[in-house]
Amino acid sequence: MIRYILWRIAVMIPTLIMISMLVFTIIQLPPGDYFESYVEEMRAIGEKADMQEIEALKARYGFDKPMPVRYFNWITGFVEGDFGYSFEYRMPVSEVVGDRVWLTVMISAVTIAVTWLIAFPIGIYSATHQYSWGDYGLTFLGLIGIAVPNFILALVMMYFANIWFGISIGHLMDPQYLRQPMSVAKAKSILEHLWIPVIIIGTAGTAAMVRRVRANLLDELNKQYVMTARAKGMHPFKVLIKYPLRLSLNFFISDIGSILPTIISGAEITAVVLSLETTGPMLIRALQDQDMYLAGSFLMFLAILTVIGVLVSDIALAFLDPRIRLQGGRTK
Repeated sequence: MIRYILWRIAVMIPTLIMISMLVFTIIQLPPGDYFESYVEEMRAIGEKADMQEIEALKARYGFDKPMPVRYFNWITGFVEGDFGYSFEYRMPVSEVVGDRVWLTVMISAVTIAVTWLIAFPIGIYSATHQYSWGDYGLTFLGLIGIAVPNFILALVMMYFANIWFGISIGHLMDPQYLRQPMSVAKAKSILEHLWIPVIIIGTAGTAAMVRRVRANLLDELNKQYVMTARAKGMHPFKVLIKYPLRLSLNFFISDIGSILPTIISGAEITAVVLSLETTGPMLIRALQDQDMYLAGSFLMFLAILTVIGVLVSDIALAFLDPRIRLQGGRTK
């Protein structure tokens, strides 16, 4: 196991280097750069850009140098903890993402926890009460949850909240706290607004997980070892928990690789609709405006979390399911 982990960590290094090259190249592919877009935007609104400031920023961050040199400077700074400068926000990337990262992590973590707490009991009930009225009803609700996109649900909730209750839902806090430092009052406001994005973002994930738990558990319940355990007189609950439920969680463990980057990126479209102060809308705007250091740092964080998540899921699967081996061997 230790040898396997060390080997996987060693493979992660060239993988991340290749990803960083690809990310940097793709960001550079569109014609022009942030400064050209900024100048055109200022002209469109009838204002004049400060060309001296623009030229100083270009020289400072090496826009007059070849792409390999710029890539090397960016990736070495990234490794040292210097994520570059956001030209859109006029400040270092680490300061731009500050509070937004923690708000995104909080929303994603609460959403994932609520999804698991709701989906697993419902999925187990549907599998153990197959073709009952409860199973049909929960299946119907699950299909609706999967079919309705999160951003459509957000628009519907915003409309009815305004029509029925005369309130405007959106943001993660009251307007007076948007640019204020964290305080008890601001934390209370965040908690009061948190349940709305959690419900909206978690709907589709809960519905999908219920279907997957049900399908995987039904597959295990119909296998021979479960019938043998029942025939020996083992208590049904013990049979369920000890064997089929544990083995049906393989999909859940293997999803860790995709869950970790989701914690940072969040539901981008839903966040835009609800005007949430998370990293998702910031990433979209950075890509649109060619704010290369901000966008590149985000994408690299997502890549790092993905490769770490895949490693963690592989190791966890090996411990969870004795049928899984980390490497092949001869069989007789």
